Amino acid sequence: MKAASLTRTIGCIAAIALAASACQSQKTTSNQATTVADTIHNSRNSVDWAGTYNGTLPCADCPGIRYSITLNDDETYRLSTQYIDKSDSVFTESGQFKWDERGSSITLADRGEKFQVGENRLIHLDMEGNRITGDLADQYVLHKVTQTVTGQYWKLVEVNGKAVTSEMTQKEPYIRLNEEEKRLEANGGCNGLGGTYELKEPNRIKFSQLIGTMMACEKMEVEDGLKRALETADSYHLQGDTLQLFRARMAPLAKFVATQK
Repeated sequence: MKAASLTRTIGCIAAIALAASACQSQKTTSNQATTVADTIHNSRNSVDWAGTYNGTLPCADCPGIRYSITLNDDETYRLSTQYIDKSDSVFTESGQFKWDERGSSITLADRGEKFQVGENRLIHLDMEGNRITGDLADQYVLHKVTQTVTGQYWKLVEVNGKAVTSEMTQKEPYIRLNEEEKRLEANGGCNGLGGTYELKEPNRIKFSQLIGTMMACEKMEVEDGLKRALETADSYHLQGDTLQLFRARMAPLAKFVATQK
């Protein structure tokens, strides 16, 4: 009886050891599979996807919809759309986007729109995540832009730490830097403004004294703030579609976003 009991005990120990070995083998195999999956190259981990993409997408009842979308590293987005020949209004919104399991396409959470992410381009997909085919297929592509300070229409959205709204001005305040002539074109919300500018590395900027029209408007706070910001700024910061002007690296004097004009 003792021999039989010893035999059963040895058998149980062997079975436990075998089971533990099998579990460890499964765990190792699972970890290896996860490691392999993490190292597969896809758009999410192999493409420099953060940045701004512009293009005009087809529209059912207008010549097209201008799209400008900025993807940020923290997986947030900012989207501007404008319906050509239907309205001068630019609709802007922001939110989160989510990658698919393969890391090849994204979905704008609040809109449900899907885009395939490629090298320097976004391809607009249908609601099921499929490529759009047909004669207009090539028009569903947004191209990444290399943003620069010059040549861009910069809409003023904040001055002296205060948000700028359409109710505060009679016209849309903006600046534009002409690269060839080194000239500033701007509007403060009432009067047209002009002058010259100078750029130096790293991120240094200097504007000349401004000249402008002499219209009298009821609301001049934004224009006065913009003029002071331009005449005192000595540096700038550019990230995606956002431009900020600074004086001595203190709080931003003015903040702009790039829009299509």
